[in-house]
Amino acid sequence: MQFGIFDHLDNDHLPVGAFYEERLRLLELYDHAGFYCWHVAEHHATALGMAPSPNLFLAAASQRTKRLRFGPMVYALPLYHPLRLAEEIAMLDQLSRGRLDMGFGRGSSPVEIEYFGVPAQETEAIYRRNLPRVLEALATGRMHVPELDEEYRDIDLRVLSLQKPHPPVWYGVHTEASAERAARNGWTILNLDVKADVQACNRIFREVWAREQAGKPLPLMGLGRFVVVAETDEQALATARRAYLRWHDGFTFLFRKLGRSMNHARPPTWDGLVEQGRGIAGSPATVRAYLAEELQATASNYCVLQSAFGDQSFAEVERTIGLFQAEIMPHLRTLATVPASA
Repeated sequence: MQFGIFDHLDNDHLPVGAFYEERLRLLELYDHAGFYCWHVAEHHATALGMAPSPNLFLAAASQRTKRLRFGPMVYALPLYHPLRLAEEIAMLDQLSRGRLDMGFGRGSSPVEIEYFGVPAQETEAIYRRNLPRVLEALATGRMHVPELDEEYRDIDLRVLSLQKPHPPVWYGVHTEASAERAARNGWTILNLDVKADVQACNRIFREVWAREQAGKPLPLMGLGRFVVVAETDEQALATARRAYLRWHDGFTFLFRKLGRSMNHARPPTWDGLVEQGRGIAGSPATVRAYLAEELQATASNYCVLQSAFGDQSFAEVERTIGLFQAEIMPHLRTLATVPASA
């Protein structure tokens, strides 16, 4: 069992510079605590995501950590020129000495994509066209762009990634079709959905992986959950209930502002999130029992925490990570989740 962190970098209560420094201190904490990877979301024009350019923040992270892997979950691919993205990925992989992981998506918020003048109905075509170009450029050092005039179609990269053929690719799965796509391509997955959906996606992923990636060991199959830990259930619940309201306000801000419906809704209260099974707040014993059951039920081998959210102070997040490292991580590390026949 490996452990990771998923982070929206949401903030609406600290000066921006102070917020960045606090998050970098948390990254140092995750690094020291033995977490495997830190995954950051990309968002724009909302307090939900204060890293609108993930690569800028990741460049700073590369210099503040030693072992922790990190990367976007995900790059909103329709907002990037594929050449520039490939070059920046290669730079980050070199700066981090091969600790970059990368995820690509169409962009979970049509509102944010449209702010850049990209029609939402075109994102699928852009994604399918440009992702192979980025991966091929990283693998070969050359990008082929047939739309350009003939003399410009083949572009040589002068900075190549340290990891070969390229940094590992992560894929956020929400459906069985997306799980099958990830397995066919040999990608690692992360799922933030309810238990039944994760179970179905992981089952399809294992089946297709066994068929399409014969002989290769299963990669990480991540289960993401909101997690707050304190000495008592009451303390953890008080923190989570307060902080989640602030997080949810940022999560829904643009949709409320423009009167748009959301395609990935979340309950407005912490208790509603817990009823869905997407979060836990409690003592180490409470959290340990919940995560063990969730990981085993979904056959996930990668436990991903979303623990720095809303208006939590550094001390509150530090408490969660400290208790998780000392009293939860050792018990879950050897947990058997993936079936032996997988």
